[in-house]
Amino acid sequence: MVKSIEIISNDRGEKIVYINDVCFKSRRTLDWLEIEKLLKKYVGQFYEIAETSEKIYIGSDFPDEFAHSKDTKGLKGTNMKAKANISTALPEMIEIATHKTTNTDHNNRHKNKAKYGWYRYNVKFGLPVYNEQNTIERYNIFSTQMLVRCDADGKLYLYDFVRTKKETSKPLE
Repeated sequence: MVKSIEIISNDRGEKIVYINDVCFKSRRTLDWLEIEKLLKKYVGQFYEIAETSEKIYIGSDFPDEFAHSKDTKGLKGTNMKAKANISTALPEMIEIATHKTTNTDHNNRHKNKAKYGWYRYNVKFGLPVYNEQNTIERYNIFSTQMLVRCDADGKLYLYDFVRTKKETSKPLE
């Protein structure tokens, strides 16, 4: 039996979150208000990044930003479905985040939300592709960037997952 969410390593040693139970399957439309509602259960929690031991808090602004950001509105098809399914695996996504980089506040739009700056981390995840017998044939692998803000209280808060894209390399069998 395959667990609902698991973390595996590929042949290059990169961690990948496998989301085996795909909750959001439509490629045309998704109910982002329902996804926002689902994300509200995480508010007030925190999770630790394995690579840096940083605690990432989930603030009350995260569900709205995730579901209604400019990045989300620009997604279509498979990438849109993939971002929606991240919502079921937040703890694991945060745990495997790597390659922390400092990010500037573009056009000073969010200066009041991130007094001490922005960080981006790379994250990979996989979604199953089913055959006609409804068994998993392979996984499509996606990459995304986890956007984190450093607030005036010095804590790191999850803000969004941006630039969600299907990788074009050969999918894992």
